[in-house]
Amino acid sequence: MALTIMDKTTELTHEEIKRYSRHLLIPEVGLEGQKKLKDSSVLIIGTGGLGSPVAMYLAAAGIGHLGLVDYDVVDYSNLQRQVIHGSSTLGVLKVDSAKQRLLDINPDIKISTYNELFNSANAMEIAKGYDLIIDGTDNFPTRYLVNDVCVMLGIPNVYGSIFRFDGQVSVFDAVDGPCYRCIFPEPPPPGLVPSCAEGGVLGVLPGTVGTLQATEAIKVLLGIGTTMKGKMLLYNALDMSFDFIKLRKNPNCKVCSPNPEVTELIDYEAFCGMPMHDHDSGSAGAEWDITAAELAERLNSDQPPVLIDVREPHELRISALEGARLIPLGELAGNLSELDSADEMVLFCKSGPRSARALELLVGAGFRKVKNLKGGINAWAEEVDETMPVY
Repeated sequence: MALTIMDKTTELTHEEIKRYSRHLLIPEVGLEGQKKLKDSSVLIIGTGGLGSPVAMYLAAAGIGHLGLVDYDVVDYSNLQRQVIHGSSTLGVLKVDSAKQRLLDINPDIKISTYNELFNSANAMEIAKGYDLIIDGTDNFPTRYLVNDVCVMLGIPNVYGSIFRFDGQVSVFDAVDGPCYRCIFPEPPPPGLVPSCAEGGVLGVLPGTVGTLQATEAIKVLLGIGTTMKGKMLLYNALDMSFDFIKLRKNPNCKVCSPNPEVTELIDYEAFCGMPMHDHDSGSAGAEWDITAAELAERLNSDQPPVLIDVREPHELRISALEGARLIPLGELAGNLSELDSADEMVLFCKSGPRSARALELLVGAGFRKVKNLKGGINAWAEEVDETMPVY
């Protein structure tokens, strides 16, 4: 579907003609196409790994109005891949850091910032008036929310996803194609798919995927070329492979079918069984948690608990607790017979989510004398042993 968004009164200044001259030389873009981009508005959900290249290239391309949604501040762990931010903006709100960088790239565009969590209460109000939305999120509740907002507003959703070396790209447009729910009617079970914070991501991967998303957005806005609507790109950086799969509209889709079940935004955290953010507290609940300080005291007692590290083997090279037994989370179910339910055990991982799931597994198997190190080994490094790195 070609978007009719150009205001015939829009003109380019001499400076803009010079800035976009390489676009103007392309027949598929030209002067009228560049005017169309100037009249376009794009909402970018997330200014992290994917949002960084998306926002920078769309700003450089001359999209007239960019909306940025994020609720976080710039952290050291972001700088390996979130290239819109830098050391000079550590601790700064991400939307402000991103806006500063984008206006340096192109001071002629308008940028609206939304320093808030994109959720069911504010999503429709934020998204109204934009020509398309780019999904730069990293969690399932927000992906379903972005999809449903786009379906209900009748605008395209340029989707991207990344993990370790793998990326996905597609354009979901329920007006004449499938939506995200057509392909993924139900979310995966909580904890089945690790986040980038838990599993990691190659720093350049979001650059590749985000640039592809920006490319698709420009093609949709200009109505040129063949977009990724009705298909999905599967990219593997380790093999440098690009594969495509065809996607079909589900005639019984709960949100975009002729008789949808979902006609208004729902509680997406409840639907997915997980939070709409990656700021996991690392808690298994007050009944099951032990703090780093409490664990340090217990380890110095006459009857110290058994330590179970549920991280992956390569993480031991970063940090480790002396005497801990390594049983990666994925192997824990198969090793329950080797554990003594009479022992007092403390489970830990990097920051808490994996060990909280491990605790749930053990409790379900009848173990009762188990605790979760709240905040994981990173909390130990921050609160007990400052010589240990935080990662």
